[in-house]
Amino acid sequence: MPPPQSVEVTLPVQKQLEAYNLRDIENFMLWWAEDCQYYAFPSTLLAANATEIRARHIERFKEPNLFGKLHTRTVVGNVVVDHETVQRNFPDGAGQVDVICIYEVQNSKITKAWFKVGEPRLHQQISPLKI
Repeated sequence: MPPPQSVEVTLPVQKQLEAYNLRDIENFMLWWAEDCQYYAFPSTLLAANATEIRARHIERFKEPNLFGKLHTRTVVGNVVVDHETVQRNFPDGAGQVDVICIYEVQNSKITKAWFKVGEPRLHQQISPLKI
């Protein structure tokens, strides 16, 4: 059984992932602090507050195949590190990408997040047989 502190730290991260997979922007945003910061790893600021994170995800949630599959989760203090594979609709087609997600949690809210995104892998398109 995880220690109580670890559950307290992981709850916002788990709940925002569940809302992400449901493409539920209202529940997703419940877990982000108003002054949160959202980075491309290591230090490219993509969104400087909850309003900007909401705007990014309203667009992302329009993707019909969007889904994040959690592989591993590690907790050290108030930092949660997830390894996920995310199904996306890329400009060249549907596929998936590996993502390392690092979340800093304070007062049951995500205050900072960093995302290291791998190379997208497009799903194989099956061509019709020519007879």
